[in-house]
Parts: sequence; C-alpha cells; structure tokens
Amino acid sequence: MTYRFTAAALIFGAAVFGLVQSGPATAADAPAAKGTTTMPQTDFLAQNLKKPGWKATAKGLQYRVVKSTREGPKPLPGTIVTVHYDGTFIDGRKFDSSYERQEPATFQLGNVIEGWQEGVPMMREGETWEFAIPSAMAYGPEDRGPIAGGSTLLFKVRLLWVANPAPEPPKASPAPKPAPAAAPPAAPAPAAPGAK
Repeated sequence: MTYRFTAAALIFGAAVFGLVQSGPATAADAPAAKGTTTMPQTDFLAQNLKKPGWKATAKGLQYRVVKSTREGPKPLPGTIVTVHYDGTFIDGRKFDSSYERQEPATFQLGNVIEGWQEGVPMMREGETWEFAIPSAMAYGPEDRGPIAGGSTLLFKVRLLWVANPAPEPPKASPAPKPAPAAAPPAAPAPAAPGAK
C-alpha cells in the first residue's frame, strides 16, 4: 500500500496532530513566545470573548456553536472522528483547510493538540463550532512549521462522523440457583395394631 501526503495534509499534521503539548494549565500561564509578541494574542482572546456566542472553558479554550443539533453522538475519549475544518491565524491568514483539499480529516482523539482534545468531544455529530485555541493548548512557544511560536489558532470545525465503540452487551446474570427440593412427603405412620 502506498501512502500519499499532500503539503496541506502535512500542515494539518503539524497544525493539529503533532505532539500533544504538556504545557501550562491555562492559557494565561503560557510563557512569552520566542520571536512573537504575545500581547496581540492576549488582546485578541480578551476581545473575542466579548463577541456574541463565545464562551471559554476553565483551561482557556474559546468556542462558539455555529450550527447545533440535538441528535447525533458526542465523541468519547479515544474515539475516531471525521471532520471538515478551516484553520486560520488571528490576522485571518489561512494555514490549512480540509474544505480546500475537498477531503475531510479522520483522526483519533488523543492524538491531536489539547485544544482539539477538549473542544471536539463537546460537539455532536453534524454540528459546526468555532474554536479559538490559545498557544498553551496548541504548540506553546515553539515554532512548528508554518505556525509561529505563541500563536493563537482559530478553527471552524464541522463534525461529520463519530465512531464511538459499540457499547458492550450487558453481562448475562448468572442463572438463578434452583430452589432446594422440598422434602418428600412423610410416609404414613404404621397403623396401630387393631386399628381400622
């Protein structure tokens, strides 16, 4: 079997799959990025939260529901999912897009950047969300290919498919133990001599 990797697929790998960062606990704890100014990133995140519909998790991931559904499963940890997405920097420059490649991305949760690990499981299959991922939940202060250290990453993600494992069938309960057999009826007492 031959695998072909397009430049865009490799960027997606660098942008989203990459090595999972074990960085600061919150975006505010992130160190200053090498070669980049963190102030515009911090200002962007503060202003973004003031926009209608935007919310933040305790770790600092910002999200907005674009299209919701009450149906569809939510991914579980370790689930394989298929998504379409656009990835941009805060200045609007696009660094990757599965839409432009006309090929959705399939991956296992747990093998992506922390922002995706936290954000995608909040979605339901069929929904579209936007994420503003602080650098501490992406790549931190280190440059990764086209992504400068300290970059806040913006994604618009449509969750196409969730491959949650099938629930395990309920374990069969052990067969009930048979009730103890009733004692056999007592034999009639022998008749007394001379009794009728």
